[in-house]
Amino acid sequence: MDTHVHDRRRFLALAAGAAAAPLLTACGAGFGGDDSKSDGSAADDVTGSFDWKREKGTTVKALLNKHPYTDALIADLKSFTEKTGIEVEYDVFPEDNYFDKLTVDLSSGRASYDVFMLGAYMVWQYGPPGWLEDLGPWMRNSSATGAEWDQADFFPNLLQADQWSLKAGAPLGQGGQYALPWGWETNVVAYNTEVFRKLGLKPAESFDELAELAGTIKRKAPGAGFDGMYGIAVRGSRSWATIHPGFMTMYARNGLKDFTVDGGKLTPAMNSPEAVAFTEDWARMVKRGGPPSWTSYTWYQCSSDLGAKKAGMLFDADTAAYFQAVKGASPASGKIAFHPGPKGPGGSLATNMWIWSLGMNAKSRKKSASWLFLQWATGKEHLRKSAITHNHIDPVRKSVADDAAYKDKMRHLPGFLETFETVVGQTEIQFTPQAQFFDATTSWAAALQEIYGGKGARSVLDGLADDLAGKVG
Repeated sequence: MDTHVHDRRRFLALAAGAAAAPLLTACGAGFGGDDSKSDGSAADDVTGSFDWKREKGTTVKALLNKHPYTDALIADLKSFTEKTGIEVEYDVFPEDNYFDKLTVDLSSGRASYDVFMLGAYMVWQYGPPGWLEDLGPWMRNSSATGAEWDQADFFPNLLQADQWSLKAGAPLGQGGQYALPWGWETNVVAYNTEVFRKLGLKPAESFDELAELAGTIKRKAPGAGFDGMYGIAVRGSRSWATIHPGFMTMYARNGLKDFTVDGGKLTPAMNSPEAVAFTEDWARMVKRGGPPSWTSYTWYQCSSDLGAKKAGMLFDADTAAYFQAVKGASPASGKIAFHPGPKGPGGSLATNMWIWSLGMNAKSRKKSASWLFLQWATGKEHLRKSAITHNHIDPVRKSVADDAAYKDKMRHLPGFLETFETVVGQTEIQFTPQAQFFDATTSWAAALQEIYGGKGARSVLDGLADDLAGKVG
């Protein structure tokens, strides 16, 4: 996917400290307004016919994460400037310090950047302090938004993932639109077709089968000419990013929740009897079929091991496998196939997702120009070009996903399109929205490591739940 696998401890500390600053307290109904328009939106100032040139001569500043989506955007910026007369200045940072940079800038109120990349989960951190512009008024204003933008063309679950009421535990898809989906990834299983063929294996349809497959590959692959190959790559580092891909997907397919919500109160649920049993099974699968140094594994190691023929399977973002599968990308290129992964006991294919989104600084002094940029960057023309001529996948728009040229590009990857089409309708954020998300999931990853190390799952998860009960909700 991206490389959002680095430890977020500095991000958490920065965000927590910044959110505590008195001057950043949210003002209530006025999110997205200028200081002088606290009860409305700057979108209300845009009237008349829609005009791409209405901010000609303006310069917008963007903060971007180093990523294939960013490469595609920068390559096409000339088209935006020709269309609008707006120049875009940008800074690109690697992800190990990108969110630190963004958090500091937003919390300062300086508005050094007008627009920026963020993950949908970051809305839960950045939204409540009032740092994000509510884009809803811009979307609803036909003077500000051209008809060709076509909001209905977005996969609805993606648009809803960036929409929230800013109330802990409240469902997504209600309240302000604090970012726009730009590119995303669903979490599925990718596998080495060569080792599957040699060992006579087929993709798992249940979690028990997946665990058995992982163990079989780890035992038998080295003797079949795959020296050092283990069964399945999944993340294991002490980071929130360990929980959200394969683990949370399989957890959700088993009908399990991170928290229960009653009257606005959040109660940790990762220590329910069913959750304890699943977590034990997951740790056992990793122990028997996973990598030797699993507790250090991030997106990068998981993706690289599939490409290097070290891992027989990968349960993670589809893009983590895609970047290894494309022609000439890795030793396993041409030998990687995709599968939706195991169903839950009731046949569920509920799948968690990561969405790279684009947002606007609530303190920006160039909101009209910034909205034109966001509109263009998430529009059909740019996203189609980026998906076909670059590597901007998965598409957030139905028209791009259905485009013949896009399908032709992806068709050489066995099972990719079929897997996407199978899970897209059941893919959504499976976590309960709340501002302590990063802290809570990092603690969850630490608990998973303890269970993997041999500690009792019941006692470890009870301790986690007790700890979180005092912090969340």
